[in-house]
Amino acid sequence: MKKIGLVGGISWTSTVDYYRYINEGINEQLGGLNFAECIIYSVNFDDFQKSNAAYDWDATFALLSGAAENLKKAGAEAILLCANTAHIVADLIAEKVKLPLIDIITATANAIHQKKLKKVGLLGTTYTMELDFYKDKLNVNGIEPIIPERQADRNFIEDTLRSELGRGILNPETKKFYRKIIEDLIQKGAEGIILGCTEIPLLINQGDVSVPVFDTTKIHALAAVEFATKNYSISKLT
Repeated sequence: MKKIGLVGGISWTSTVDYYRYINEGINEQLGGLNFAECIIYSVNFDDFQKSNAAYDWDATFALLSGAAENLKKAGAEAILLCANTAHIVADLIAEKVKLPLIDIITATANAIHQKKLKKVGLLGTTYTMELDFYKDKLNVNGIEPIIPERQADRNFIEDTLRSELGRGILNPETKKFYRKIIEDLIQKGAEGIILGCTEIPLLINQGDVSVPVFDTTKIHALAAVEFATKNYSISKLT
């Protein structure tokens, strides 16, 4: 089994779900008492958020690449950046660390292809929704992303991710507003909805939405399971 390195803490609330999904996925694949060999480096979310807010991607890169380097030194054989926004610097980190980096956008695009969808709504931080790094990779994969039209809606998502979901606070009124934003995207032609921040699945799930939902936390974690167990034989166990 390959060792997975998780750059977590961005935020801790979703890192908990990564750990659970990866261990559950490994056990489903291998049975018995088989669970993940993984290493977590949890960075300070405040440092990450401040760098992003300043659009200081060099500082974001330094923070996350430093974590990834430490994971490599600890024996990790692949890296996961446990946040969608972190993938602004994912390619640079993969180049520096020289380990496979399991990309959350690629994994999500693969899940969308399995549903044969072409146009999807994208929710996430303002960086994920408004910058090109996420949308461009979806476009290359033949997927058209659409985001909430109103700046106020995008700001609401960003604010609640920082002040509520990133701290483990789940507010029914916030959920109600997210569902309204999602319904607006569906009315504009979205065939599915990407929960493109790993905290959003804490609040929204498939039961809340009338079209397919893509939980990027779970999708990314299961991509790690596939990597870890590929070519692994239970017969190696004694």
